[in-house]
Amino acid sequence: MNRLIADGVTLGYDQRIIAEDLSVEIPDHSFTVIVGPNACGKSTLLRALSRMLRPSRGQVLLDGRAIRSMPAKQVARTLGLLPQTSIAPDGITVGELVARGRYPHQGLLRQWSSDDERIVNESMGQTGVAELADRYVDELSGGQRQRVWIAMALAQQTPLLLLDEPTTFLDIQHQIDVLDLCAELHEEQGRTLVAVLHDLNHAARYATHLIALRAGRVIAQGAPCDVVTADLVRDVFGLDCQVIDDPETGTPLVVPAARRSRAARHADVAD
Repeated sequence: MNRLIADGVTLGYDQRIIAEDLSVEIPDHSFTVIVGPNACGKSTLLRALSRMLRPSRGQVLLDGRAIRSMPAKQVARTLGLLPQTSIAPDGITVGELVARGRYPHQGLLRQWSSDDERIVNESMGQTGVAELADRYVDELSGGQRQRVWIAMALAQQTPLLLLDEPTTFLDIQHQIDVLDLCAELHEEQGRTLVAVLHDLNHAARYATHLIALRAGRVIAQGAPCDVVTADLVRDVFGLDCQVIDDPETGTPLVVPAARRSRAARHADVAD
């Protein structure tokens, strides 16, 4: 049984429906990436999977139980979330913010320990923010803040980790660093990761399982080598392209058609 499932969910905000009767199963121990065009429901689905958004119909199941029925702290010990936008409290340092990732593991009988300290330091080291521990979060650059939030999510040490556009604000080097870290968490620690990514080539390179959405519906899902085709890219993104083997990894690499080629094809269709 897969640990995280959306079963026939209808999702939206106020009266606006984003997805209707949507079902997905996140394979255990996978690095699942959700892709699709803007406003197709990627982040909405992730919010529902993390219990931040309640479906108007259907349910999200965590370990076979309706996630809404579970105590918040129990969910937080199992599932961590890095939202698309996060706001730190005023006057909080990097070390203090990352330490908040240990909150679900605290209780009346378990207070701050040397293990907590070690995990926080390791999380900051993994994301390259250890030297910023005493800096205030609100004085950091956007890329630095993003890495701090990732460190906090790592410090939570959940077997399931959901990340909504984790490479936002990062330059290309740090994008690759973050995705390499995600791959290590998946491969070496056996964590199940679910991420929303905009870059289809990054998704194809790093994902073990890909979910392609369009207009709130699953268009395709499976291993990237099976899913990422020129037809799929055209159907989901409306982009003419070639799909070749990535010379570094052998994974699918999307090469958009040149501007003149795309213009010519559109003219042919119009005629």
